[in-house]
Amino acid sequence: MKHFAFLPTHQALMRVLVRRLTVTLLLATLFGLILSLPSMAPTMLVVQRAWLVGLGALLAFAILERWPRQLPAWLGRWVLQLLGVVAIIPFAGLLAYWLSAGGNFGFLSDKLRLSGLVMLIVTGIIFAPWIALGAMLRQRDAFVRDQQTAFELERTKLEREALEARMRLLQAQVQPHFLFNTLANVQALVDTGSPKASQVLGTLIAYLRAAVPLLDEPFTTLGDELALARSYLELMHLRMPDRLEYSIHACDESRAMRCPPLTLLTLVENAVRHGIDPSEEGGRIDIDVQLWGPRCRVLVSDTGVGLQQTGQGLGTGLSALRERLELSFGTDTGLRLTEVEPHGVCVELLFPAHRTMT
Repeated sequence: MKHFAFLPTHQALMRVLVRRLTVTLLLATLFGLILSLPSMAPTMLVVQRAWLVGLGALLAFAILERWPRQLPAWLGRWVLQLLGVVAIIPFAGLLAYWLSAGGNFGFLSDKLRLSGLVMLIVTGIIFAPWIALGAMLRQRDAFVRDQQTAFELERTKLEREALEARMRLLQAQVQPHFLFNTLANVQALVDTGSPKASQVLGTLIAYLRAAVPLLDEPFTTLGDELALARSYLELMHLRMPDRLEYSIHACDESRAMRCPPLTLLTLVENAVRHGIDPSEEGGRIDIDVQLWGPRCRVLVSDTGVGLQQTGQGLGTGLSALRERLELSFGTDTGLRLTEVEPHGVCVELLFPAHRTMT
């Protein structure tokens, strides 16, 4: 029982005080009406005396709830509060009768009034501690609920911060991976002195100006992703015009759906790097974006060297993309690789169709 001293917060203090005052006056009115039945005094006068006793008990309860700040280890605050409530009742009863008697103690010689005083004090001593104990229990339950709510909010906040930190880490991994791979695709042209090098570098600069600002955003749209994918494929087509063909198909409704930055671009870059580049004949990349009921379906297929030469399983880029999708949308996502006959790879991506907020 030593842990019954649960203090309300400053924001809820006024609400607690109003509730306590209301309950005290209602209970005091009830006991006053009961005590007035055998009394010769007016009913309202008896009720007023009960009010004063109830307010005295409430005052003692509230003061001892916060004072003294330090208590001996052997003394629980709830014990001190109950003792204070019991101790204040005789004094509050005497004060109530003294005031009703016009400020004198003549009522002590009146047997009827003295009997009413004793009845008021005894009733208060019997019932007030139980009422106070009930208030403590109610306050403890409210405190526990508030603590549980606060804990859940804090846990949710920490989980969200952890997810955001993980997402930032994955984004940080994507940025250099994306930039270095893009620059590496142009390096061969510069090293060989190709006349297209200047045009490719100009296209690359314009492309990076559009792409880099999106890297720090938590979400982008499939429309922006499609535009970047087209720019990237145009850039790669300048590098290898005879070895790369591509097509892009997307329904209009899908363009407004949100996704993590570089979702589509990761798939396209993976197809170029691991499918088309290693193939002497080159190949074709097809992009198809559609809505499948409540989900978006993204297909990126290539006719490159296929899975046999690139190895089974997901690489760094695709593994990071799967994790970013799960952090953004939960487990209602999917990323699957299948082999294309006679050679090539198709990557299928599924995630919830959430429209961006405008």
